[in-house]
Amino acid sequence: MAERAPAGGAGRAGGAGRSRKRRPDGAPSDAPQPVRIVFLGGLGEIGRNCACIEVDGRILVLDCGIMFPDPDMPGVDLVLPDLTYLRENAERVDGVILTHGHEDHTGGLAYLVRDFPVAVYGSELSLGLARSRVEEAGLGDQVTWVPVADGERRRIGPCDVEFIPVTHSVPCAFAVAFHTPQGVILHSGDFKLDLHPVDGRRTDLSRMGELAGTSGVRLLLADSTNAEEPGFTPSESTVGITLRRVFLERPGRRFVVTCFASHIHRVQQVADAARAGGRKVATLGRSMQKNVALARRLGILDIPDDALVDIEDVDELDPGQVCVISTGSQGEPMSALSRLATGENRFFRLRRDDVVVISAHPIPGNEWSVGRVIDNLHRLGVEVVHSGVEAVHVSGHARQGELATLHSITRPAYFVPVHGEYRHMANHVRLASSMGLSADRMLLCEDGDAIRLDETGLHRDGDVPGGYLFVDGSAVGDMGHGVLHDRRVLAEEGVVMVVATVDLRRGEMVSKPQIVARGWAHHLDEEAMLDEAGLLVATAIDQALADGARDHETLNRVARKALGRFVGTRTRQRPLIVPIIVTV
Repeated sequence: MAERAPAGGAGRAGGAGRSRKRRPDGAPSDAPQPVRIVFLGGLGEIGRNCACIEVDGRILVLDCGIMFPDPDMPGVDLVLPDLTYLRENAERVDGVILTHGHEDHTGGLAYLVRDFPVAVYGSELSLGLARSRVEEAGLGDQVTWVPVADGERRRIGPCDVEFIPVTHSVPCAFAVAFHTPQGVILHSGDFKLDLHPVDGRRTDLSRMGELAGTSGVRLLLADSTNAEEPGFTPSESTVGITLRRVFLERPGRRFVVTCFASHIHRVQQVADAARAGGRKVATLGRSMQKNVALARRLGILDIPDDALVDIEDVDELDPGQVCVISTGSQGEPMSALSRLATGENRFFRLRRDDVVVISAHPIPGNEWSVGRVIDNLHRLGVEVVHSGVEAVHVSGHARQGELATLHSITRPAYFVPVHGEYRHMANHVRLASSMGLSADRMLLCEDGDAIRLDETGLHRDGDVPGGYLFVDGSAVGDMGHGVLHDRRVLAEEGVVMVVATVDLRRGEMVSKPQIVARGWAHHLDEEAMLDEAGLLVATAIDQALADGARDHETLNRVARKALGRFVGTRTRQRPLIVPIIVTV
């Protein structure tokens, strides 16, 4: 039976009258060491998944992912977990475990290993997908890649780690069971209960039930992405049925199908539907080409050589003989599909009779980008098939029925929802409560929270830095919230600059301040207003010089305040005010 009561209690401390030394946390000195879990990302957003499992002072990192920027993050390319805690404790890190190959779980690895080398454990496919990013960054020698197999149990540092197969939207995904001094901590990974998976590899509920019935699941950490959705997520194989019908209903027309490059099962089904209609398959987009090659090499993807054609040759074939599998399902500006939609792809151009199938849902925040691409495709006269009109996509995450099944089988003593926005995790707590788990056995955590599992139960254990780490080009972490604020102001209100030249020795201005505005919209006469603003700033600077001000900081502050007050009073707008004081 799974544990249903906290270990330790009356009668567990020894015989009557026996005195035992106790640890600083209050537990007996010979009691099992507590286990600490630190959440660095993935709790409160979709992406940045990263957690630390600490056993006997050693750290195992579970995933290290990225998040795509929100619309209110102008100029940001990627968002990472705050890796400060790991950098400060690098000597205690025994390895990184990858649950699966999606970038929201692996994409941050290249930034983590900039600071220290690590061993990375995962399926061959997960390691292959992650290795590409790391080697592109020139950091391949910082990582030792350690492939693990379904059901394997491996000692990593002081902890036994077991890799349990689960079904997800990328092959070879794992749930991970940590066998610790405080019992089994089971992390579900991203999962669904697909009874008819494309590759026949189902979520291993029998092993999870075996753990529950023997050692017990002390703590469950489970995917919450679809915790608001009732019922069960449809099987991935249903997409293949829809794709075959969509292809058969449109003979003689060229197809372009876009999906995530890591969704190998989706790629397999697209290729199968294309080949069933006598079509050749071409891949478009660097990540799609690399991932297809990797999956074929590992034997995960079955597309014969004679079914493939080079993307440069598709215009030489009849339209009804072609299916292009492309990247760009999220409307990324420089992606293959976006370039096709604007007629800028260098390999071929879309024609009016072509069919584009978008076999993916937009990630939250990408809806506008995807909609823009669909509009551009329609302008070209292309037929667009997406999940709003045909069942060409299903989720890779468990819905309420599957989550309830997981709770029923694992019967955890304690529970923490992970992987999702706050509302998803809150709904998962309600679901766990409906399965009989009491409120005192669940914690709703956020990024930066730390928890402790010990003899007395599950407790909060402080916090660590858990904010956003921004990537802008090659710069990582240099962009703070102040920079983002300035960018938002520039985008929304524009900028007004004042340039003044001051002779500090004589304590006077050399020339009248010049006012320059960019992106600042107002309905008043611009030239007259800027002249008036220049006079007010000049008066303020003259007064400051008369009062003895002789430093840049004071003069800048005076100019900014005078110009900002004038602009705010006259226009009720708040553009970015930039003073530039030149001294001679």
